[in-house]
Amino acid sequence: MNPPTPVPLQNAITLVDTVAEFLNGIGVPPGIADAIAAAVVFLVAFVVIYAAGKALISPLFDRVLERRDLDEHARRPLRRIVSIIVVFVAISAAFGLAGFGNFLQSLATVAAAATLAIGFAMQDVLKNFVAGVFIYTDKPFRIGDWIEWDGNAGIVEDISLRVSRVRTFDNELLTVPNSQLTDGVIKNPVAKDKLRLKFVFGIGYDDDIDTATDIIVEEAEQHDEILDDPAPSVRLTELADSYVGLQSRIWIANPSRADWVRTRAEYVKNVKQRFDAEGIEIPFPQRDLSGDVSIAAPAELVGVRADDD
Repeated sequence: MNPPTPVPLQNAITLVDTVAEFLNGIGVPPGIADAIAAAVVFLVAFVVIYAAGKALISPLFDRVLERRDLDEHARRPLRRIVSIIVVFVAISAAFGLAGFGNFLQSLATVAAAATLAIGFAMQDVLKNFVAGVFIYTDKPFRIGDWIEWDGNAGIVEDISLRVSRVRTFDNELLTVPNSQLTDGVIKNPVAKDKLRLKFVFGIGYDDDIDTATDIIVEEAEQHDEILDDPAPSVRLTELADSYVGLQSRIWIANPSRADWVRTRAEYVKNVKQRFDAEGIEIPFPQRDLSGDVSIAAPAELVGVRADDD
């Protein structure tokens, strides 16, 4: 005695048969009617199940994410995974409702064998996928952050499970494999809420160091976007050939690269104007050449004759 047919398969066969009978009634040959009926049931079932999944599962999942206080950085890949699952469930259910159960089992067997072969052929893709997972879990940077790596810099516009897209400051879009961003060192200047800037002001050896230091600090304290805590500081860091180097250290809040460049430019300009008003010189490199020309270089190189006085 044959085992009883499962109820879902009975329903699927009944549904396909109903459509086939309808097609037979309008003059479609039986063999063609069965194939068209199965295809119609598959297509309608897929559309209905997919639409229902997007309408019900996606909003429900979004509410779960909101309750867990996940930001957009973490929500985006999870939404993509849910969408893939909905598509997979819709296809599987549509195959079953269309009476393709045996085909689905065969497809699963082929897919399992193909997965092993594809895994070897797609090692780089899998590596980038795993790196993308690490980026989402470790959060070395987020969408909107300014990052620097391997001589490149830009603003992160998108993070997927395989690549990240970074807009450079020359408005070029870089598509970077995630493994490059996890295998090397990434500099994220905006990971914290404060950023320290440094700039070396060179003054002449005859200028008063204390006066120059006071000017540098005062201009930092008067700038609206330079923080008072941590306080600006100045250190003598260089005794160069032609200048004394005073390194200024200032802090800005909620930094972006645009803010960093603009704030530093305004600050340096203000200090330069104060130096000019106070008579403090910002020297340029100088070289003192002295001595007997005939000794310093061969006569034919300096354009004089050896017997000239």
